Amino acid sequence: MNPAIQISGLSKHYGELQALQSVDLSIAPGELFGLIGPDGAGKTSLIRILATLLLPTEGTASVLGKDVVKHYRFIRRNMGYMPGRFSLYYDLSVEENISLFATIFGTTLQENYELVREIYSQIEPFKDRKAGALSGGMKQKLALSCALIHRPKVLFLDEPTTGVDAVSRREFWGMLQNLKAHGITILVSTPYMDEAGLCDRIALIQKGNILAVDSPGGIVSQFERPLYAVRAADKYHLLKSLRSYPYAHSAFSFGDSIHYTDQRGAFAPESLLTYLEGQGVKDAQIEPIQAGVEDCFMALMQRHETSH
Repeated sequence: MNPAIQISGLSKHYGELQALQSVDLSIAPGELFGLIGPDGAGKTSLIRILATLLLPTEGTASVLGKDVVKHYRFIRRNMGYMPGRFSLYYDLSVEENISLFATIFGTTLQENYELVREIYSQIEPFKDRKAGALSGGMKQKLALSCALIHRPKVLFLDEPTTGVDAVSRREFWGMLQNLKAHGITILVSTPYMDEAGLCDRIALIQKGNILAVDSPGGIVSQFERPLYAVRAADKYHLLKSLRSYPYAHSAFSFGDSIHYTDQRGAFAPESLLTYLEGQGVKDAQIEPIQAGVEDCFMALMQRHETSH
């Protein structure tokens, strides 16, 4: 089966800034694929190139077997695109926005209602409301309805849940799972590591480089060292003390704890507690924990920076 999206040696430069550096990626038809990384990692540049809105500096990319530069008209007819910022018409109503996008693609809401029903039915009671007056979650649903109105084969979503409340985020990912059942290939970018586990496969991206590509479980299984959560009342002093420990391999702040790995792999936590007491951290607690995607991202980023 040919890939729905194929990327080879793709680079994008803005003057001196290298947004993407020799990216290689292959996404299968019907896959829900996540592009995971912080702001400025290159996610938006990559999605805009695939959506034929930006020309690559080097390399090639194809969507549905068609080159993004040569066959942009075909790709635009067969893709749905939801940019990071709400880009619909604020002064048009919900219904008017939907009708406009349907008309552009030569279709109607009625013709593809089955595909968008689950999403659109939630905003249909507000169909006469101006788009600019909708809540963040409702704007998100309207934008997704407009991106789907012509039944695209591939869907590009650039940070669709940024700035949206937790309930709307969960709802949105539920919708994406249902869209997958229709055979739509979905590429979604997000800075939220907790959303990585909702994808079939993910690519971790930082400073224009792909650090790893695998299933979320596959990424986590590659974490090489025992991981510990260390807590103390003065978290800042704890972090400084951990990073000054001669055997520290990594120490990163996560919520109310510091996630710590040791150069020696397995080690006796008592030796670290003794060191911390000597540094004035008398109330430290250490417990072994399982790594998550964000731990893997930090470890891969650390390894990448060390190798360069």
